[in-house]
Amino acid sequence: QVQPVESGGGLVQPGASLRLSCAASGRFFSSFSLGWFRQAPGKEREFVSAITRGGALYYADSVKGRFTISRDTAKNTLYLQMNSLKPEDSAVYYCAADTAYNRIPTQARNYDYWGQGTQVTVSS
Repeated sequence: QVQPVESGGGLVQPGASLRLSCAASGRFFSSFSLGWFRQAPGKEREFVSAITRGGALYYADSVKGRFTISRDTAKNTLYLQMNSLKPEDSAVYYCAADTAYNRIPTQARNYDYWGQGTQVTVSS
């Protein structure tokens, strides 16, 4: 059983930075394909970023160049560095793990384990 737990959300002004973390029990967590998704009120959950087992990186066009995904295998932790935040980045951010192989990392349906989410609010 894998239980991801996100942290690092908060209220920041436009242009600020935040780093989200996602830690999980289970020694294989950091070896899975891992992703970040977000959901704003009244909207569907959307893909933000992913890192596959092989280290390939994926980003939504809306965050490319501003967000960076990484993982620390020794700490069993996934990160999302978010720079130049915009009000439209406000959402609950979820960490997820895909335990299978060769599934499309940008699709939420391909992830098996999800955290409870952390709120990010960007407002002046």
